[in-house]
Amino acid sequence: MKRLLGEEAVDGLAHNLRLAYPAFDAGAFRAAALEGLEPLGIMDRGVHLARAMRKYLPANYASAIAILLDSLTPPMARTDELGLAVFFYLPHVSFVAQYGLDPAGNGGEDPFEVSMRAQYELTRRFSAEFCIRPFLIREPQRTLERLMQWTDDPDPHVRRLCSEGTRPRLPWAMRLPAFDADPTPVLPLLEKLKNDPELYVRRSVANHLGDIAKRHPERVFELCRRWLADADNELRWLIRHALRHPAKKLVPAAVQLRAAACKV
Repeated sequence: MKRLLGEEAVDGLAHNLRLAYPAFDAGAFRAAALEGLEPLGIMDRGVHLARAMRKYLPANYASAIAILLDSLTPPMARTDELGLAVFFYLPHVSFVAQYGLDPAGNGGEDPFEVSMRAQYELTRRFSAEFCIRPFLIREPQRTLERLMQWTDDPDPHVRRLCSEGTRPRLPWAMRLPAFDADPTPVLPLLEKLKNDPELYVRRSVANHLGDIAKRHPERVFELCRRWLADADNELRWLIRHALRHPAKKLVPAAVQLRAAACKV
């Protein structure tokens, strides 16, 4: 996968940034971006390219973000068969994750709102599930409040972020130890999204419950019992999907709940 962020992607980044910011030194950026890139895996490449962008974009974080947003292609119009090309924006989300919480890099001003706007736009083109996590660790209350607002957003990519970005054990991403220890703060998000009209969002809710069940199975079983009481077919599918791993291990409560969720 690391080839997704190879020389061709670097050239694309340089081109798009130069269009949005004519003073951008594309040649110097390209040299810095390619230096040391080869041995890195995909996630480390995102960080490496973000650092190269930081070097050649304006020093003020808000100004740099404005350029990054101006360089974006249109939002995704679908939620299936997205492919891997969207990883082109991994350097952008890495940029927000690395620099989006530091007032010192933003002229002393709190960069939270700038970063939230950036993540809103980026998740509509790739996913902000990786860059939202430092904000959930350092600014949990403000970030959860914003995500709760976004559960009503018309864009399914934004709504999915509210579940996927808060998963305590999201693959490839930093863990969220506080939510892993106590999922209570994120459960209202899952409540809001459990009947989302998009399978894309409901699947994320199911996977999130699967994460929680690894440490708090009884909490998830209790939640699924409550949801099952008046569940439609879509919610029944979500419950079955959420419990698939404990059911494979023949945990009695999971097996019983999955069986109940199969009945109409």
